[in-house]
Amino acid sequence: MNEPLSCAQYCPRARQDKHIARACHCATPADRLKAVRLLFIGDVVGAPGRKAVASLLPGLRQQHGVDVVVANGENSAGGSGITPDTAADLFAAGVDVITCGDHLFDQPEVAELLDSETRFVRPLNHPPGTPGQGSTVWEHPGLPAVAILNLQGRTFMPPMENPFHAARAEVKRLRGLARVIFVDMHAEATSEKIAMARMLDGQVSAVIGTHTHVQTADEQILPGGTAFLCDAGFTGPHDSCLGRDYEPVIRRFLTGAPQRFHVARGRVLLQGALIEIDPESGCARSIRRISEPLAA
Repeated sequence: MNEPLSCAQYCPRARQDKHIARACHCATPADRLKAVRLLFIGDVVGAPGRKAVASLLPGLRQQHGVDVVVANGENSAGGSGITPDTAADLFAAGVDVITCGDHLFDQPEVAELLDSETRFVRPLNHPPGTPGQGSTVWEHPGLPAVAILNLQGRTFMPPMENPFHAARAEVKRLRGLARVIFVDMHAEATSEKIAMARMLDGQVSAVIGTHTHVQTADEQILPGGTAFLCDAGFTGPHDSCLGRDYEPVIRRFLTGAPQRFHVARGRVLLQGALIEIDPESGCARSIRRISEPLAA
């Protein structure tokens, strides 16, 4: 596990201006109010990923004093899509809110989640009339409200409404409901994820990227106090090609012929990010990458 990056150490404005550091409660430990600790779990892939969440999440919650857990579940059903049953597995393991992405409609059973599950969010920028919700506000006694927003990029991705316009309007609305706002930016292009984080810097607590299944090492706190990581990685078998058996993938690249890409099994990791957030300002205090192995 990586050491956390703190606002005082890595935020340029915090380094330059002690008043900003103090406003973000990063100046000294004595100044700090109790942070909201949010654990985000990167794309959960198939049964191995669900097993990793069930086995490792309780210990991570206790070890880090986690208050709220958000997980991207768009690959939880056999590696493609999500069903009520796989969502139930994640909720039972301790996940509070599930986000999704471009595999939203891979399983027809997802309709039940879209119609009735308030803890499930799909990308906000689907066309008008799409069932489901693009954001939700999580509430728990004794803790501040936490808004969770799901967006999907358009670069090298299926056609969608513009996520930048959608995000601006929705974040403005959510800021009236919660100071802590978390964004799952499900996108292929690093530039699109970075641009979204920069646009929302100072308006949301964190923007964490998903979709590529490769954990990046660019965790940082932006000048306005928003935590950012380009990709959280994925939770599932890493002796693989993005969670799938790699031999069929190689054959596809060699021949161009269609192949069945089954979920792999070996070297299962739970990957994601742990973010500490100031409950008054909504600014991130620290961010660290998580990559925990599931015991064989």
